[in-house]
Amino acid sequence: MNENSCSFHNEKELRDGQVEGVSAGYPPPCDKDNSALLAFRGIPLPLQISELKNHGILRALTAEANNGWEPAVTNTEVLRAQEEWETVDSIQPETGSRASSDQPGQLISFIEALQHFQTVDLSSFKKRIQPTIRRTGLAALRHCLFGPPKLHQALREERDLVLTIAQCGLDSQDPMHGRVLQTIYKKLTGSKFDCALHGDHWEDLGFQGTNPATDLRGAGFLALLHLLYLVMDSKTLLMAQEIFRLSRHHIQQFPFCLMSVNITRITIQALREGCLSRECNRQHEVVPVVNSFYAATFLRLAHVWRTQHKTISDSGFVLRDLEVLAKKSPRRLLKTLEIYLAGVSKGQASLLGARKCAGPQAPPCKDLTFTGVCDLPPHSSEGTWLI
Repeated sequence: MNENSCSFHNEKELRDGQVEGVSAGYPPPCDKDNSALLAFRGIPLPLQISELKNHGILRALTAEANNGWEPAVTNTEVLRAQEEWETVDSIQPETGSRASSDQPGQLISFIEALQHFQTVDLSSFKKRIQPTIRRTGLAALRHCLFGPPKLHQALREERDLVLTIAQCGLDSQDPMHGRVLQTIYKKLTGSKFDCALHGDHWEDLGFQGTNPATDLRGAGFLALLHLLYLVMDSKTLLMAQEIFRLSRHHIQQFPFCLMSVNITRITIQALREGCLSRECNRQHEVVPVVNSFYAATFLRLAHVWRTQHKTISDSGFVLRDLEVLAKKSPRRLLKTLEIYLAGVSKGQASLLGARKCAGPQAPPCKDLTFTGVCDLPPHSSEGTWLI
């Protein structure tokens, strides 16, 4: 008998022994791989198939099936593996740009989010806006004589778009809205993973509840666009992260996102009262001026909060004084922001203080009593909070 013949008989005897072992109820030689199958049940299907192929289980199953061997005892895990192997051909990889453009896990830029609103039908929301403040009597005469110039006719459509976005709420079913939230969360926390659109993690960012949509009163989706603008620019991102650290100070903590919503409300009011018209006319655009004014106002608030040792009990009064200053001297605030961003690009110290807020970081306190601009009575006859 030659060597090949001996090898054939040895393999046949080994296979017969395996069949007898299975028929007798003893564990088959591939039990080690079967235990691996149990561990792979929670892995997505394509990864399961890849791992199973690496273990050689499916090759062995296929070989035994081709030789007509059938186990006397049905193994559900083996059947599951065979079914999954048969479906491999039907799994097609996503191709083209469409596969990634609508995925919630992909970050979204401010320009992309703004273009979304420029292309969708917002006519029902536009009907609600009041682009300017209605003045009568002496207030109208004073504004005509001493007030800011009117916004150029060519810029009024862009202004109306900003105010219309402020009328739109957060729709968790809209993929773009979800991407905006995910981008804000990832940029502020440094997380690489998606998070739920509802949950306690939004309180960690400074919303009052588990659903960010409930905190957008008076600012709408524009409040989220402003946050998106803040975190998606490399220079303003550093500012946002610094203010976020200040908001988590163990003594001076405040709800970061809720404070940002109030800054957006001040920005909306300044736009409607014509306080930004001169700067918009000078730059021949509205959206960039509105974004910069929002960032400059937030920077001013952080500076006051940090240097004057403000706490959450001061929030309403700080916001009221900030509103007066912002409307009276918008150019001054914008110049401060310009100097700050220039310092950031050169790696210089922050305007929030010579030393960073490196003190103890307190977890967000859910019992904080925050007073926003909408919670205070108007300070003048022009202080109306209708959008």
